[in-house]
Amino acid sequence: MTSALERVSATALKKVTPSQREKKKVLSIAENLVQRVKTAAKKAGVNAKVRVEGSVAKDTWLREEPDIDIFMRVPTSMPREVFGTVCLKIAKEATRGFKQVERFAEHPYLEAFVNSTRVNIVPCYQVKPGEWVSATDRTPFHTDYVKPRLNDQLRSEIRLLKQFMKGIGVYGAEIKVGGVSGYLCELLTLQYNSFVGVLKSAADLRDVWLIDYEGYYKGRNAASSVRKECLIEFVAASREFL
Repeated sequence: MTSALERVSATALKKVTPSQREKKKVLSIAENLVQRVKTAAKKAGVNAKVRVEGSVAKDTWLREEPDIDIFMRVPTSMPREVFGTVCLKIAKEATRGFKQVERFAEHPYLEAFVNSTRVNIVPCYQVKPGEWVSATDRTPFHTDYVKPRLNDQLRSEIRLLKQFMKGIGVYGAEIKVGGVSGYLCELLTLQYNSFVGVLKSAADLRDVWLIDYEGYYKGRNAASSVRKECLIEFVAASREFL
């Protein structure tokens, strides 16, 4: 007999999983922009490696939020003082004709809207793991770590977890939210194998929640952006939902 939890999860999954047609459309936009960024970078004399990163690259994006992240990896020989300016100029050239919005995290990046789809063109440096120059240098390695560990079932579980986080208002690593990033949702799902598995672990939380299956405890904390209030909200919501 199907449980109420399974029925609710199945209904939610239908709502948040993009169709094959939607996936094809988003991937087509992404690949077109990758080529445009490559062309603009070459025109500017910058030897950049360009590819899709984030949830679109890993096929873990939510149906109504197909944000496309295009990362432009430039040589470390490019000085930091011109890094943002040069890369922003390339991004603007690549998305000429579309609505553009300059954004700023640690350094500038460009947000553009292509056929009503949000696209972020983000610069970073070509580095070896651990030799970070900018905060965004890690992202391509996140993609490389997660992608080979996924299958269709895990992608579905990740989508459920992301939507749950969004529903309770704790999804997003930006400062104004201080919540759970998409990458962290992926790591949690890989650890516990399912959406419900993550919730059960959160529901049992009493003190410290330490997940370190690669032995990187003294390195970077992938959950460092999560504010205590957001964690408490997630724990309470997990208990209530279960």
